Parts: sequence; structure tokens; C-alpha cells
Amino acid sequence: MKMNTPCAWDGDTLVVNILGTPAAKRDAIGKTKGHQLKVSVTATPVAGKATDHMVKFLAEEFDVPAKAITVVFGRFNVNKQLRILAPKKIPAVLARLLQDTDP
Repeated sequence: MKMNTPCAWDGDTLVVNILGTPAAKRDAIGKTKGHQLKVSVTATPVAGKATDHMVKFLAEEFDVPAKAITVVFGRFNVNKQLRILAPKKIPAVLARLLQDTDP
């Protein structure tokens, strides 16, 4: 799914474009940059470990189990697209973008 915004609904699934920063000082969701959401994680970018850590971190942020998050592309890259099935919570930075496009 090609998107011109950081996130969009696809039914009850939230599709999010991510610009990841591995080996950061702390896990954090940052601001949007262009059509991506900045997400920093403390894990190092070795064999997809940073992406795995990001999925676990975002699962808590969106209040879903980690298995509800699918990495569409970018497992070994800073540019990623994730699909989050039925998120129970939306971080504020994304909630503002989604106000007009709720499912």
C-alpha cells in the first residue's frame, strides 16, 4: 500500500510508514517527517533485532499483542511499513492525522 501520509486505515488495520532509528538512547515515538513516523529504539540493527524490538515497543504503545503487528517491508532497513491489526490505543501524533479518516 503506497501512502502519502504516515498512516492510513485499511478496514480495522492501521498501516503506518516508519522511519526507524536503531541504537537510540531510549525507545520513543517521535514526530512525523514527510510521509513517515519517526520511531527510535535502543536495540542495535543486527539481523533484524531492532525491528523485532520496535514491534514489541509499538505493540505496547498501540495496546495490541506483538503478533497483531506485521512488517510489510523494511525488516532490515530504517524505512518500514507496518500493519497494526485493531489498535486499542493511538499515539497522539497519529491521532491528529487520523481524525478525519477513522474506520
